[in-house]
Amino acid sequence: MKLPVIKHLTNFIEENDQDYVIETIETLEALTEVPSLKDEELDVIGELISNLYGAIEVDKMVKEGMPKKEALNTFMKRVLGSIDS
Repeated sequence: MKLPVIKHLTNFIEENDQDYVIETIETLEALTEVPSLKDEELDVIGELISNLYGAIEVDKMVKEGMPKKEALNTFMKRVLGSIDS
C-alpha cells in the first residue's frame, strides 16, 4: 500500500463519491478472473485494489470525526502492524 495513493484517493472520495471507488474495486476484481493474466499483472491489480480499500477505510475514519492526517497515519500503522505480526 502506498500512502500518497491512498491520500489522493481519499481526496477523490471527498470531492466526488465513494461509489466510484467501490465500482472501480468491483471492476478490478472482475478483471482478476481473466485466465490469461500474468502474475505480475495480478499483483498490480491487487495493489490497486488494496489502495482503493485503504482509501475507503480512511474516508470512514474521517467521516467518524478523525482528522484526515491522523486517519491516514492510524490506517498505515494498522497495516504495518499486521505485516509485522
